[in-house]
Amino acid sequence: MTTTYDRGAPASGKTDPGRRGSHAVRWWVLVVLGVAQLMVTLDATVVNIALPAAQHDLGFSDGSRQWVITGYALAFGSLLLLGGRLGDLFGRRTTFVIGLVGFAAASVAGGAAGSFEILVAARVAQGLFAALLAPAALSLLSVTFTQPSERAKAFGIFSALSGAGGAVGLLLGGMLTEWASWRWVMYVNVVFAAVALVGAVLLLAKPAVTERPKLDIPGTLVVSAALFAVVYGFAHVESTSWTNPVTLGSMIVGVVLLAVFVWVESRVAHPLLPLRLVLDRTRGGSFLAVFVVGMGMFSIFLFLTYYLEASVGYSPIKTGLAFLPMVGGIVAAATTAPSLLLPRTGPKIVVSASFLVSASGMALLTRLALDSGYVADIMPGMILLGLGLGGVMTTAFQGATAGVHHEDTGVASALINTSQQVGGSISTALLTTVASSATADYLSSHKAGALTVAQAGVEGYTATLAWGAGFFVVGAVLAALLIPNTPLAPSEGEPVIAH
Repeated sequence: MTTTYDRGAPASGKTDPGRRGSHAVRWWVLVVLGVAQLMVTLDATVVNIALPAAQHDLGFSDGSRQWVITGYALAFGSLLLLGGRLGDLFGRRTTFVIGLVGFAAASVAGGAAGSFEILVAARVAQGLFAALLAPAALSLLSVTFTQPSERAKAFGIFSALSGAGGAVGLLLGGMLTEWASWRWVMYVNVVFAAVALVGAVLLLAKPAVTERPKLDIPGTLVVSAALFAVVYGFAHVESTSWTNPVTLGSMIVGVVLLAVFVWVESRVAHPLLPLRLVLDRTRGGSFLAVFVVGMGMFSIFLFLTYYLEASVGYSPIKTGLAFLPMVGGIVAAATTAPSLLLPRTGPKIVVSASFLVSASGMALLTRLALDSGYVADIMPGMILLGLGLGGVMTTAFQGATAGVHHEDTGVASALINTSQQVGGSISTALLTTVASSATADYLSSHKAGALTVAQAGVEGYTATLAWGAGFFVVGAVLAALLIPNTPLAPSEGEPVIAH
């Protein structure tokens, strides 16, 4: 028995085309990974829609409500790098399966929760297992598709699911809450997990482990604490203020610990995050692009949802349906940009131009008013947003894993998820403040009345969309400055056991 590298080359004539882990089943592997990724991404929004119903059923306060969301974000965000490295060390198939089973079990516990405490504990457990699952899925994709043409197509489909998951979560959450019960937004994860688990067991090969795993304990402890402090600090802003001692203390501690983490990683023999992964211009620029996408997407989903439901009066289901043109744009761009644009223009042009397309869509939405029509005023901006986001995500996901050695694909994939998660945490806190300030300014400068209050809400929402457009413009500039316009190298294939 020997260890070889499967770089995605066509299987030889001696290989059974139906064999688990063979090149012949790679597209079925993509289906499995896509289902798991869709489950993780939609779970970030599906619970939001059901939260009022859960609060009414379990009887917890408005002040406690945020912990159903924050508990998931804290566990997920702070443990992602550890989850990614565990996949590198112990096998991505193993961590993928454990993540699926654990996420499903936590979802069942959350759906059956009879108290607020159990619900939050279940959400924390979901975040923990998602931190294993998400990096494993992306790294498995990276080592399964190493031929440039197939890799572009596979990453396009995967990116489309990642970008569409949030909008699908809004629609699914509305449907389940309205037609069944809030508990089904948790139980539905079991269906996704079961499908992915059966596929994983049947299709994913067991990788060869040729070296005894070594884990960077100091780096793991420092970065987990740092990310926890950063995410907690920004989450705390929403219920307090930017000058709150706990908020400031958490942010300062987080930044200091991140600096310590960089210092530790430059000196340990087996770093959790090899600095070469982020010092490469293509990968570093791609991680930054994903960070900016995270900042902008949260302003889209969160505040545009508020606008549609609170200002226009849409139901949860109608709100979810309203996002479908954006989903269509994401799918269209993510599945065509890699094959049509990327080979001709290069990653720098695709990412920069896509950011500008998203910014133009966001700019259109800043003109929304109380009497805006969907087809004329909302849908065009949605479509442009989707087209831009799809182009950025599929290219940035490829760029962030370009040329990565198989031993580092897990942590590189984790860093993609971490960038998006931290970007979302920062923007949620920042834009909540922006919305509150814009609303208060409008109320203070206009005559009191029901119409004034309604218009003040719209002013707050459109102010956040203007900031989102600004984020995307900054993303376009950073991509143009940092990402070289050279072809994206594939990752190294997964070492497998040769028979």
